[in-house]
Amino acid sequence: MRFFENKNIRSAFLSIYCLIHVGLCSASAQPSDSTLSQETFLNLVRTFHPIARQAAIIVDRADAGLVAARAGFDPVLSVDAERKTFDGKYYYEHVNPELRIPTWYGVEIAGGLERNLGDLLNPELSRGRSSYLGVSIPIAKNLLMDKRRAVLSQARIMRDQSLWERRLAINDLLHDAAMRYWNWVQADQVQRILADAVEVSRQRFRLVRSGHAQGDRPAIDTTEALTQLQAFQLALNEATLNLAKARLELSDYLWKTNDEPWYLPPGIRPDSTSMAVSLLAGMTPELAGTLETALREHPKLKILDYKLRSLEVERQLKFQDLLPKVDLKYNLLSKGYATPLHAGIEPFRNDFKFGLGVAMPLRLSQGRGLYREARLKIRETRLGQSQTVWEIENKIRYQHAALLQLRDQWLQALDYVRNHEQLYRGEELKFRLGESTLFLVNSRENKLLEAREKLVSVRAKYLSAFVSFQWSAGQLR
Repeated sequence: MRFFENKNIRSAFLSIYCLIHVGLCSASAQPSDSTLSQETFLNLVRTFHPIARQAAIIVDRADAGLVAARAGFDPVLSVDAERKTFDGKYYYEHVNPELRIPTWYGVEIAGGLERNLGDLLNPELSRGRSSYLGVSIPIAKNLLMDKRRAVLSQARIMRDQSLWERRLAINDLLHDAAMRYWNWVQADQVQRILADAVEVSRQRFRLVRSGHAQGDRPAIDTTEALTQLQAFQLALNEATLNLAKARLELSDYLWKTNDEPWYLPPGIRPDSTSMAVSLLAGMTPELAGTLETALREHPKLKILDYKLRSLEVERQLKFQDLLPKVDLKYNLLSKGYATPLHAGIEPFRNDFKFGLGVAMPLRLSQGRGLYREARLKIRETRLGQSQTVWEIENKIRYQHAALLQLRDQWLQALDYVRNHEQLYRGEELKFRLGESTLFLVNSRENKLLEAREKLVSVRAKYLSAFVSFQWSAGQLR
C-alpha cells in the first residue's frame, strides 16, 4: 500500500505540514518588539555620526571667520608716548592717545590728544597741549571697495555658504546610510524566507522518512526530501552570512553620544512595515516639480551661487587696483584738551590740518593682471555651474525613470509570486491525490522561493531608488 493512499496517514501529514507552514509564515510576518525603522535609523545618523558633526563644525568655523572679519571695523585706541634726554639735554617728550573709528565706506574718523614738550622739539609739532578731530577719505581707489570690506563681505558669504555645505554633506551621508539600511532589510527578509523554508523542509523530510520506515514511501523519496533540505540549509547559511555582513555595514553609521561606534545588537531587526508600502502614485514624485525645486534649492548649486558672489566681491576689489590712490585728510585742531568743535570755529581758515596724497602706477600691470584673473575665475565658475546644472538634471531624470521601472517590476513580481503560489498549491494538491511526485512538488517550491526572493529584491531596490531620487534632488536633510 502506497503512503498517500492511506487516508489517515495522508490527512495527518497534510495537517502537520499546513500547521507548520502557516505558523512559521505568521511568525515571520509579525514584527519583532526590537525593531529599527528607516526614519529612526536616519535620525540616529544625522544626530551622532561624525560626518554630521563635522558638517556642523563647518558652520561654526564660518561663524568664527565672520567674527574675525569684523575686526577690520573695530575702533582702535592707541597711545604713542616717547621721551628723550641725552648729555644733560631735555630733547623732547611726546604723549599722543588716539581713537580711530573705521566706517563701511572707507572713511576713517580719528580724534586724539597731544602733549609735546622739550628743548629740541620738532618745529612741526605744536608745543604744549592740543587736541584734534579729523577724517580721512579715499577719493578714488578704495572708495567703493577696499580690503576690509571685501574680507567682511566674503566672510558673510562663506557663512551662508557653509549652511549649504552642511546640507550637502548631510544629503550624501543620509543617502549612503539609507542604501545600507535597505540592503540590511533585504538580507533580513531573505534570511527569514529561507529559515521558514528550511523548517518546513525538515518537517517534510521527517514525515517522508517515517513513511519509508513503515513501507509506505520508496527510498528515493527520502533522498529527494533530504536533498531539498540540504539545498535550503546551504542557502540559509549563505543568507545568514550576508545578513551578518549587512548588519556590520549598517553599524558603520551608528554612533553613540560619546563619539564611540555602536554595533547593532543581534536582537534588533528591521521594521517589517518598512517593506509593506503601497504602490500608490504618491510614492513616485512628480518629475517637473522636483526638477524645478532642485534647480532652485540644490546644495551644490547654492554653493556655486555663493562662490560666484565671493568672486564678484574679489573682482570689485581687484578693480580698485586700476584706480589712482587719492587720499584726503583733514583735522580740526584746538589748543588744550578742549573739544575742537568750539564756538566760532573757522574750519578752513584757521586751526586745521589738511593733506592730500596721490599715487598711481604708470603701467597698471599688477592691476590689469589681477583684474583679468578675477574675471576669468568668474567665467570658469559659471561654466562649472552650467555643467553641474546639466548633471543634476540628468541624474534626477535617470533616478525618476529607474523609480518608474522598478515600480512596474514590483507589480510584475507580485503577480509572479501569486502565479507560483497557485502552481505550488496545485502541484501539492495533485501530490495529495497521488497524481504527482515529490520531485515536482520540490521544483514548484524552489520556483516559489526564487519568486519570493525576487520580490524582496525588487522592493528593496524600489525603496532604495526612492531615496536616491530624493538624494539626486538634494532633498535629504
